[in-house]
Amino acid sequence: MLKNWFITLLIFSSLTQLASTTLASEDQGEFKYTLAHHQILVRYLNPSKENPSAPVLIVMHGVGRDADRYFSEWAPYARKYGLLLIVPEFSKKEYPGAEAYNDGNVVDKAGHPLPREMWSFSAIEPIFDAVKKRTGNTSKTYNLFGHSAGAQFVQRYIYFVPTARLNRVITANAGWYMLPDLNVAFPYGLKNTPVTESDLKHALQLPVTVLLGTADTDPDHHALRHTPESDAQGHNRLERGHYFFAYAKKAASKYETPLNWHIATAPGIDHEDGRMAPFAMAIILPQASSATAKP
Repeated sequence: MLKNWFITLLIFSSLTQLASTTLASEDQGEFKYTLAHHQILVRYLNPSKENPSAPVLIVMHGVGRDADRYFSEWAPYARKYGLLLIVPEFSKKEYPGAEAYNDGNVVDKAGHPLPREMWSFSAIEPIFDAVKKRTGNTSKTYNLFGHSAGAQFVQRYIYFVPTARLNRVITANAGWYMLPDLNVAFPYGLKNTPVTESDLKHALQLPVTVLLGTADTDPDHHALRHTPESDAQGHNRLERGHYFFAYAKKAASKYETPLNWHIATAPGIDHEDGRMAPFAMAIILPQASSATAKP
């Protein structure tokens, strides 16, 4: 009896020591960030506490507002590559509808402009700073990835926040796009927004990748928007992504500015964030490859 108790104690002690070691090498937590009376839950993971200059990756969730799932899908990559991972959650309660999240909350339901401090776009830079302060990270820039509705957020963010400290930007499998055109009405273009020609030129020069799953071709997907404007971009997400990139090339020529955007594909991948992740990692960290990026 005493022998069994002693063995149990040894096992418990070993497990406790292992858990302590894991916690000691990994800084993980969450907090609520307040923006104009809205609460945003922020999850972060810093597996390389000993490396204050670890690259930072901010991941934007999709229409399900399931930031917890995105955090779980991306955490293994953060651990493998030593990234500081940040996943903010724009809940349906705090930011109801596509206008409040995907479109940046830049106008109210009647279409009237909202103050910049109310934009959902305005949360990202201070959240970056808040997590840096909590973890001691010293990186001056961050990588920004969004999938589906998160991709819509990301591809609009680059127009509306020209001062963002961005390193690499990836917009993956967006359902429809805000075109880089000052003469197309919002939300399908930039007309009647605070975005200037200078802001647009700046966005076109950012290191942006339009990442598309080649199997994301369902024209009847439940979350795919169908309006005359969105359908003009293509029948499915793959077609619309190619349309968007081609439009960006024309915009760069029209506004006489260099285009630093690229288009990339994930062969055989449909509308799944987790399966897009290794392809995104190969873009974020050139030393990785889509074939070996999986943790």
